[in-house]
Amino acid sequence: MRQAAVLVTPAMGKGAPPGVDPGEFLLALAEDTYEIVAGLDLVEPVILAAGVDGLDDLAWPGTRVIPLPDSGGIADAFAALAPYGEEAVVISGDAPDLPPLLIGKLFRELGRAPVAVCPAEGGGAVAMAARLPFPSWAAAGLDDEDVVARLRGQAPGPRMVATGPGWHRLRVPADIARLDPGLEGWDTTRALLTGR
Repeated sequence: MRQAAVLVTPAMGKGAPPGVDPGEFLLALAEDTYEIVAGLDLVEPVILAAGVDGLDDLAWPGTRVIPLPDSGGIADAFAALAPYGEEAVVISGDAPDLPPLLIGKLFRELGRAPVAVCPAEGGGAVAMAARLPFPSWAAAGLDDEDVVARLRGQAPGPRMVATGPGWHRLRVPADIARLDPGLEGWDTTRALLTGR
């Protein structure tokens, strides 16, 4: 079983533009990112709640919402997913317009490497995929500045960390400009930002 899990942490509300409540912004981002994974075929959607309440209300019936320690570390995220499948992608909850194709590319990369990363513009990662159980050598998080170099430096051999195309996250208010109004999706975030 393949799983696609949205990791939601309190820090994800920091990208709220002036006049928008950070808590509402965080929930809008999380809902839109969850909708991306919930629409994937042959993948089980999951929400990983690292110190954020109210995420059960965003989930479709039957979706697991798994609480994590407030730190929301990547190793904790993959450990929580390990009992439920053989492969997983953990997606940062502040990527409401992530193309589903990029998640699929990460799963495909797991055919040749135990870990795959979708790098984030400006550093870090939008998503990380791994075969389960998560390799103990892969001690890096989605917010690590150069996560790919760090993972490759820790890997016990070459070609252990694959990368897919990069994308962006909404980590600071200026990142709102990265959202493409012509791109489908991110409906809840769009409604919040436009006051509809």
